[in-house]
Amino acid sequence: MKAFVLTGYKRPLELRDVPEPTIGEHDVLVRVDAAGVNQLDDKIRTGEFKQILPYSLPITLGHDVAGTVVDIGNKVQSFAVGDEVYARVGTDRIGTFAERVAVADTDLAPRPTTITTVEAGSLPLIALTAWQVLVEQANVQPGQKVLIHAGAGGVGTVAIQLAKHLGATVATTASASSADFLYDLGADLVIDYRADDFETALSGYDLVLDSLGGENLEKSLRVLKPGGKAIGIAGPPDPTFAREAGLNPVLRLAIGVLSRKIRKQAIKLGVTYQFLFMHADGDQLRRIAALVDDGTIRPVVGVTYPFDETPHAVNALGQGGVRGKTVITFPTDESRTA
Repeated sequence: MKAFVLTGYKRPLELRDVPEPTIGEHDVLVRVDAAGVNQLDDKIRTGEFKQILPYSLPITLGHDVAGTVVDIGNKVQSFAVGDEVYARVGTDRIGTFAERVAVADTDLAPRPTTITTVEAGSLPLIALTAWQVLVEQANVQPGQKVLIHAGAGGVGTVAIQLAKHLGATVATTASASSADFLYDLGADLVIDYRADDFETALSGYDLVLDSLGGENLEKSLRVLKPGGKAIGIAGPPDPTFAREAGLNPVLRLAIGVLSRKIRKQAIKLGVTYQFLFMHADGDQLRRIAALVDDGTIRPVVGVTYPFDETPHAVNALGQGGVRGKTVITFPTDESRTA
Protein backbone atom coordinates (compact mmCIF):
# COMPACT_ATOMS: atom_id res chain seq x y z
CA MET A 1 0.00 0.00 0.00
CA LYS A 2 1.00 3.65 -0.34
CA ALA A 3 2.13 5.68 2.66
CA PHE A 4 4.02 8.88 3.44
CA VAL A 5 7.12 7.99 5.39
CA LEU A 6 9.61 9.98 7.47
CA THR A 7 13.09 8.75 6.51
CA GLY A 8 15.13 11.37 8.36
CA TYR A 9 14.48 14.24 10.75
CA LYS A 10 13.84 17.61 9.10
CA ARG A 11 13.34 15.94 5.74
CA PRO A 12 10.12 16.03 3.69
CA LEU A 13 7.87 13.00 3.90
CA GLU A 14 8.37 10.47 1.09
CA LEU A 15 5.69 8.48 -0.71
CA ARG A 16 6.60 4.81 -0.52
CA ASP A 17 5.16 1.36 -0.95
CA VAL A 18 4.99 -0.20 2.52
CA PRO A 19 3.72 -3.55 3.80
CA GLU A 20 0.05 -3.96 4.61
CA PRO A 21 -0.55 -3.55 8.37
CA THR A 22 -0.85 -6.76 10.34
CA ILE A 23 -3.65 -6.95 12.88
CA GLY A 24 -3.59 -8.64 16.24
CA GLU A 25 -6.55 -10.28 17.92
CA HIS A 26 -7.75 -6.95 19.40
CA ASP A 27 -6.93 -4.79 16.35
CA VAL A 28 -9.10 -3.27 13.65
CA LEU A 29 -7.87 -2.60 10.12
CA VAL A 30 -9.24 0.71 8.89
CA ARG A 31 -9.29 2.06 5.34
CA VAL A 32 -8.24 5.69 5.77
CA ASP A 33 -10.75 8.10 4.21
CA ALA A 34 -9.55 11.27 5.97
CA ALA A 35 -6.61 12.06 8.24
CA GLY A 36 -6.21 15.17 10.34
CA VAL A 37 -2.83 16.92 10.32
CA ASN A 38 -1.52 18.02 13.71
CA GLN A 39 1.35 20.08 15.06
CA LEU A 40 2.57 16.84 16.63
CA ASP A 41 3.19 15.42 13.16
CA ASP A 42 5.50 18.29 12.27
CA LYS A 43 7.23 18.23 15.67
CA ILE A 44 8.04 14.57 15.12
CA ARG A 45 9.21 15.29 11.56
CA THR A 46 11.60 18.01 12.72
CA GLY A 47 12.94 15.89 15.59
CA GLU A 48 11.64 18.22 18.30
CA PHE A 49 10.13 15.31 20.23
CA LYS A 50 12.73 12.63 19.46
CA GLN A 51 13.89 12.44 23.08
CA ILE A 52 10.45 11.67 24.50
CA LEU A 53 9.17 9.88 21.37
CA PRO A 54 12.21 7.90 20.18
CA TYR A 55 10.80 6.41 16.99
CA SER A 56 12.93 4.24 14.74
CA LEU A 57 13.09 5.63 11.22
CA PRO A 58 11.71 5.21 8.64
CA ILE A 59 8.19 5.53 10.03
CA THR A 60 4.80 6.47 8.60
CA LEU A 61 3.41 9.60 10.25
CA GLY A 62 -0.17 10.55 11.07
CA HIS A 63 -2.26 10.33 14.26
CA ASP A 64 -5.88 11.02 13.22
CA VAL A 65 -8.09 8.77 11.14
CA ALA A 66 -11.67 8.62 9.97
CA GLY A 67 -12.48 5.68 7.77
CA THR A 68 -14.11 2.32 7.25
CA VAL A 69 -13.41 -1.00 8.93
CA VAL A 70 -12.09 -3.56 6.41
CA ASP A 71 -10.94 -6.33 8.78
CA ILE A 72 -11.00 -7.18 12.48
CA GLY A 73 -8.98 -9.34 14.86
CA ASN A 74 -10.56 -12.53 16.13
CA LYS A 75 -11.32 -11.10 19.60
CA VAL A 76 -12.83 -7.80 18.45
CA GLN A 77 -16.49 -7.60 19.46
CA SER A 78 -17.41 -3.91 19.21
CA PHE A 79 -16.75 -3.38 15.49
CA ALA A 80 -17.61 -5.09 12.22
CA VAL A 81 -16.46 -4.81 8.63
CA GLY A 82 -18.12 -1.80 7.04
CA ASP A 83 -18.41 0.29 10.21
CA GLU A 84 -17.52 3.97 9.87
CA VAL A 85 -15.10 4.87 12.65
CA TYR A 86 -12.62 7.44 13.89
CA ALA A 87 -9.61 7.43 16.20
CA ARG A 88 -6.45 9.00 17.43
CA VAL A 89 -4.23 5.97 17.04
CA GLY A 90 -1.94 5.00 19.91
CA THR A 91 1.46 6.62 20.19
CA ASP A 92 3.10 3.29 19.35
CA ARG A 93 0.78 2.75 16.34
CA ILE A 94 1.03 6.01 14.39
CA GLY A 95 0.73 5.86 10.62
CA THR A 96 -2.52 7.35 9.33
CA PHE A 97 -0.86 9.05 6.36
CA ALA A 98 -1.37 5.75 4.58
CA GLU A 99 -4.10 3.92 2.73
CA ARG A 100 -4.83 1.65 5.68
CA VAL A 101 -3.91 1.58 9.37
CA ALA A 102 -4.28 -0.95 12.19
CA VAL A 103 -5.91 0.49 15.31
CA ALA A 104 -6.38 -1.07 18.75
CA ASP A 105 -10.09 -1.62 19.32
CA THR A 106 -9.91 0.31 22.62
CA ASP A 107 -8.66 3.41 20.77
CA LEU A 108 -11.43 3.33 18.17
CA ALA A 109 -15.02 4.65 18.22
CA PRO A 110 -17.95 4.93 15.82
CA ARG A 111 -17.62 8.31 14.16
CA PRO A 112 -20.26 11.01 14.64
CA THR A 113 -23.14 10.48 12.23
CA THR A 114 -24.16 14.10 11.65
CA ILE A 115 -20.91 15.30 10.08
CA THR A 116 -18.80 14.44 7.05
CA THR A 117 -15.92 12.00 7.02
CA VAL A 118 -13.52 14.91 6.54
CA GLU A 119 -14.92 16.65 9.63
CA ALA A 120 -14.67 13.42 11.60
CA GLY A 121 -11.05 13.06 10.53
CA SER A 122 -10.30 16.52 11.91
CA LEU A 123 -11.42 15.74 15.45
CA PRO A 124 -9.74 12.91 17.34
CA LEU A 125 -6.46 14.38 18.58
CA ILE A 126 -7.72 17.90 19.21
CA ALA A 127 -11.01 16.82 20.77
CA LEU A 128 -9.26 14.33 23.06
CA THR A 129 -6.77 17.04 24.04
CA ALA A 130 -9.58 19.43 24.94
CA TRP A 131 -11.43 16.70 26.83
CA GLN A 132 -8.39 15.57 28.79
CA VAL A 133 -7.48 19.13 29.77
CA LEU A 134 -10.96 20.37 30.66
CA VAL A 135 -12.66 17.23 31.96
CA GLU A 136 -10.03 14.69 32.95
CA GLN A 137 -7.37 16.93 34.51
CA ALA A 138 -9.09 20.21 35.38
CA ASN A 139 -12.64 18.96 36.10
CA VAL A 140 -14.04 22.31 34.95
CA GLN A 141 -17.23 23.28 36.81
CA PRO A 142 -20.05 25.74 36.03
CA GLY A 143 -19.08 29.32 36.86
CA GLN A 144 -15.34 28.83 36.57
CA LYS A 145 -13.21 31.06 34.37
CA VAL A 146 -11.12 29.46 31.65
CA LEU A 147 -8.54 31.05 29.32
CA ILE A 148 -7.85 29.18 26.10
CA HIS A 149 -4.92 30.42 24.05
CA ALA A 150 -4.90 30.32 20.24
CA GLY A 151 -8.67 29.99 20.09
CA ALA A 152 -8.83 29.82 16.30
CA GLY A 153 -6.48 26.82 16.15
CA GLY A 154 -7.50 23.19 16.12
CA VAL A 155 -7.49 22.56 19.87
CA GLY A 156 -8.83 26.03 20.61
CA THR A 157 -11.95 25.73 18.46
CA VAL A 158 -13.03 22.54 20.23
CA ALA A 159 -11.91 23.61 23.71
CA ILE A 160 -13.97 26.82 23.56
CA GLN A 161 -17.11 24.87 22.73
CA LEU A 162 -16.48 22.19 25.35
CA ALA A 163 -15.65 24.71 28.08
CA LYS A 164 -18.91 26.57 27.39
CA HIS A 165 -20.80 23.27 27.51
CA LEU A 166 -19.27 22.66 30.96
CA GLY A 167 -20.59 26.03 32.13
CA ALA A 168 -17.38 28.06 32.18
CA THR A 169 -16.81 31.67 31.27
CA VAL A 170 -14.34 31.49 28.39
CA ALA A 171 -11.70 33.98 27.31
CA THR A 172 -9.42 33.33 24.36
CA THR A 173 -6.54 34.92 22.50
CA ALA A 174 -6.55 35.27 18.72
CA SER A 175 -6.18 37.80 15.94
CA ALA A 176 -8.84 40.49 15.69
CA SER A 177 -10.02 39.05 12.38
CA SER A 178 -11.09 35.86 14.18
CA ALA A 179 -13.10 37.57 16.91
CA ASP A 180 -16.59 37.20 15.41
CA PHE A 181 -15.86 33.59 14.50
CA LEU A 182 -14.80 32.80 18.08
CA TYR A 183 -17.75 34.60 19.65
CA ASP A 184 -19.94 32.43 17.46
CA LEU A 185 -18.21 29.34 18.87
CA GLY A 186 -19.08 30.51 22.38
CA ALA A 187 -16.18 32.65 23.61
CA ASP A 188 -17.19 35.34 26.10
CA LEU A 189 -14.09 37.47 25.56
CA VAL A 190 -11.63 37.54 22.64
CA ILE A 191 -8.31 39.30 23.22
CA ASP A 192 -6.35 40.44 20.17
CA TYR A 193 -2.90 39.08 20.89
CA ARG A 194 -1.35 41.59 18.46
CA ALA A 195 -2.79 44.69 20.10
CA ASP A 196 -3.57 43.78 23.71
CA ASP A 197 -1.82 42.12 26.63
CA PHE A 198 -3.96 39.35 28.06
CA GLU A 199 -2.05 39.56 31.36
CA THR A 200 -3.30 43.07 32.02
CA ALA A 201 -6.83 42.31 30.79
CA LEU A 202 -7.48 39.15 32.81
CA SER A 203 -7.25 38.05 36.42
CA GLY A 204 -8.74 35.49 38.77
CA TYR A 205 -8.90 32.62 36.29
CA ASP A 206 -9.30 29.01 37.37
CA LEU A 207 -7.63 27.42 34.36
CA VAL A 208 -5.42 28.29 31.42
CA LEU A 209 -5.00 25.95 28.46
CA ASP A 210 -1.66 26.98 26.99
CA SER A 211 -0.62 25.78 23.55
CA LEU A 212 2.27 28.22 23.02
CA GLY A 213 4.74 27.80 25.89
CA GLY A 214 7.62 30.14 26.67
CA GLU A 215 6.80 33.68 27.79
CA ASN A 216 3.13 33.11 27.04
CA LEU A 217 3.03 30.32 29.63
CA GLU A 218 4.85 32.42 32.22
CA LYS A 219 2.34 35.24 31.78
CA SER A 220 -0.51 32.76 31.94
CA LEU A 221 0.48 31.78 35.48
CA ARG A 222 -0.09 35.36 36.55
CA VAL A 223 -3.73 35.53 35.42
CA LEU A 224 -4.66 32.55 37.60
CA LYS A 225 -6.26 32.91 41.00
CA PRO A 226 -4.57 31.18 43.95
CA GLY A 227 -5.07 27.47 43.50
CA GLY A 228 -5.58 27.86 39.76
CA LYS A 229 -4.01 25.61 37.19
CA ALA A 230 -2.15 26.10 33.90
CA ILE A 231 -2.06 23.04 31.65
CA GLY A 232 0.45 23.21 28.82
CA ILE A 233 0.28 21.12 25.68
CA ALA A 234 3.39 22.64 24.07
CA GLY A 235 5.70 22.06 27.03
CA PRO A 236 7.90 21.99 28.85
CA PRO A 237 7.19 18.42 29.93
CA ASP A 238 7.12 17.92 33.70
CA PRO A 239 8.31 15.10 36.01
CA THR A 240 4.83 13.61 36.27
CA PHE A 241 4.71 13.14 32.51
CA ALA A 242 8.22 11.66 32.49
CA ARG A 243 7.28 9.16 35.19
CA GLU A 244 3.98 8.14 33.59
CA ALA A 245 5.64 7.80 30.18
CA GLY A 246 8.19 5.40 31.65
CA LEU A 247 11.16 7.42 30.47
CA ASN A 248 14.64 6.40 31.62
CA PRO A 249 16.21 8.11 34.69
CA VAL A 250 18.48 10.34 32.61
CA LEU A 251 15.55 11.71 30.59
CA ARG A 252 13.49 12.12 33.75
CA LEU A 253 16.24 14.21 35.25
CA ALA A 254 16.59 16.30 32.08
CA ILE A 255 12.85 16.92 31.91
CA GLY A 256 12.82 17.94 35.56
CA VAL A 257 15.50 20.53 34.79
CA LEU A 258 13.64 21.81 31.70
CA SER A 259 10.45 22.46 33.65
CA ARG A 260 12.01 23.56 36.94
CA LYS A 261 11.78 27.28 36.22
CA ILE A 262 8.09 27.30 35.34
CA ARG A 263 7.21 24.97 38.22
CA LYS A 264 9.04 27.20 40.69
CA GLN A 265 7.22 30.26 39.33
CA ALA A 266 3.91 28.45 39.74
CA ILE A 267 4.67 27.48 43.34
CA LYS A 268 5.66 31.05 44.17
CA LEU A 269 2.32 32.29 42.80
CA GLY A 270 0.33 29.62 44.61
CA VAL A 271 -0.80 27.96 41.36
CA THR A 272 -0.04 24.72 39.52
CA TYR A 273 1.58 23.88 36.21
CA GLN A 274 0.99 20.56 34.47
CA PHE A 275 2.04 19.24 31.08
CA LEU A 276 -0.43 17.17 29.06
CA PHE A 277 0.59 14.75 26.35
CA MET A 278 -2.80 13.46 25.32
CA HIS A 279 -3.52 9.75 25.04
CA ALA A 280 -5.71 7.72 22.72
CA ASP A 281 -9.07 6.74 24.21
CA GLY A 282 -11.99 5.20 22.33
CA ASP A 283 -14.44 5.63 25.22
CA GLN A 284 -13.77 9.37 25.36
CA LEU A 285 -14.25 9.56 21.58
CA ARG A 286 -17.68 7.96 21.99
CA ARG A 287 -18.65 10.69 24.46
CA ILE A 288 -17.27 13.35 22.12
CA ALA A 289 -19.24 11.87 19.20
CA ALA A 290 -22.42 12.24 21.24
CA LEU A 291 -21.63 15.92 21.83
CA VAL A 292 -21.05 16.40 18.12
CA ASP A 293 -24.27 14.67 17.15
CA ASP A 294 -26.35 16.72 19.60
CA GLY A 295 -24.87 19.97 18.26
CA THR A 296 -22.75 20.86 21.29
CA ILE A 297 -19.47 20.65 19.36
CA ARG A 298 -19.05 21.41 15.69
CA PRO A 299 -15.77 20.65 13.95
CA VAL A 300 -13.93 23.40 12.11
CA VAL A 301 -12.01 22.35 9.00
CA GLY A 302 -9.90 25.17 7.62
CA VAL A 303 -8.28 23.52 4.61
CA THR A 304 -8.02 20.12 2.93
CA TYR A 305 -5.28 18.56 0.83
CA PRO A 306 -5.42 15.46 -1.36
CA PHE A 307 -3.36 12.49 -0.20
CA ASP A 308 -0.58 13.11 -2.73
CA GLU A 309 0.01 16.58 -1.20
CA THR A 310 0.53 15.27 2.34
CA PRO A 311 4.12 16.62 2.65
CA HIS A 312 2.91 20.10 1.75
CA ALA A 313 0.04 19.83 4.25
CA VAL A 314 2.47 19.00 7.06
CA ASN A 315 4.97 21.70 6.09
CA ALA A 316 2.23 24.34 5.81
CA LEU A 317 1.28 23.97 9.48
CA GLY A 318 4.14 26.20 10.51
CA GLN A 319 2.89 29.04 8.32
CA GLY A 320 -0.30 29.49 10.36
CA GLY A 321 -3.33 31.36 9.14
CA VAL A 322 -5.71 28.38 9.11
CA ARG A 323 -8.78 28.37 11.32
CA GLY A 324 -9.40 24.96 12.80
CA LYS A 325 -7.85 21.87 11.28
CA THR A 326 -6.03 20.80 8.17
CA VAL A 327 -7.26 17.46 6.83
CA ILE A 328 -5.89 15.08 4.19
CA THR A 329 -8.47 13.47 1.93
CA PHE A 330 -8.00 10.12 0.22
CA PRO A 331 -9.06 8.89 -3.24
CA THR A 332 -12.01 6.57 -3.67
CA ASP A 333 -11.37 2.94 -2.85
CA GLU A 334 -11.54 1.89 -6.51
CA SER A 335 -8.53 4.03 -7.41
CA ARG A 336 -6.27 2.86 -4.61
CA THR A 337 -3.55 0.28 -4.79
CA ALA A 338 -4.46 -3.26 -3.90
